[in-house]
Amino acid sequence: MTPRGRFLARLLTLLIALAGFVTVGALPAAADNSGTVQYVALGDSYAAGQGGGEYLNDCLESPNGYPYLLEPKGRIDLRESAACTGASTSEVGGTQLSELNQDTGLVTLTVGAADLDLSGVLTACTAVPPVGCQDAINVALGQLALLGGSLSNLYALVADAAPNALIVVTGYPYLFEIVPGDPTAAIKDQINNAITLLNSTIQQAVAAAQAAGVNIVYVDVTAEFAGHGIGSKKPYIHPDGLDAFHPNVAGYRAYAKAIFAAIRSALLDDNQQVA
Repeated sequence: MTPRGRFLARLLTLLIALAGFVTVGALPAAADNSGTVQYVALGDSYAAGQGGGEYLNDCLESPNGYPYLLEPKGRIDLRESAACTGASTSEVGGTQLSELNQDTGLVTLTVGAADLDLSGVLTACTAVPPVGCQDAINVALGQLALLGGSLSNLYALVADAAPNALIVVTGYPYLFEIVPGDPTAAIKDQINNAITLLNSTIQQAVAAAQAAGVNIVYVDVTAEFAGHGIGSKKPYIHPDGLDAFHPNVAGYRAYAKAIFAAIRSALLDDNQQVA
């Protein structure tokens, strides 16, 4: 059986379970345990769930992060969350891939922001007054080409370590809601634009991996966060403190919703291709 065939056989019951699934919640009770998929989460602070609270370890892994929200009723079995705050692409490749094997059926991955030192950019640009903001943004953007290559290499390593898995790669949300009259609107808009370029780099690397035969999909989460940035009436992102610029519990629910939709879409597409 081909790798794609093994993947489809492993996930067929999950597809049936997801067929009637609309929002994050319980999967149909009729689905049995034969469709359970072994799931491993990889990545940085967004993958670990920083901002969700109730931290489990020094990596700021939270039970309210999206990896745990993807495990309703045992259909998706979170075997390990290896994600850790501050992880770069090289750190994911060097320290997290040991959790993957041929039985892994699902991998999620959020990484790339640390490679650009996005936290440093935010520190410079949100200081009062901003200190070296434009320089920090320019340095980060200058790393995009290098990041693209690092991501491509990482996706290939993940596929080698988990040959039967669907790899789901997420982007990042826009952090700020641009409010008319805000004197810092121009800086916030620059940061949001930088995130657009970061997401584009991630998406292009995913497309290249797909072209090379990797079973991988990209999830754009910006629509789920639209209207919920910092400065909105109902923000999905912490504005300050230890968890500044990370999703809150509502934000991680938005991540989980987008990822669920991508999993279901990928499984439906694959099932139709082999039907």
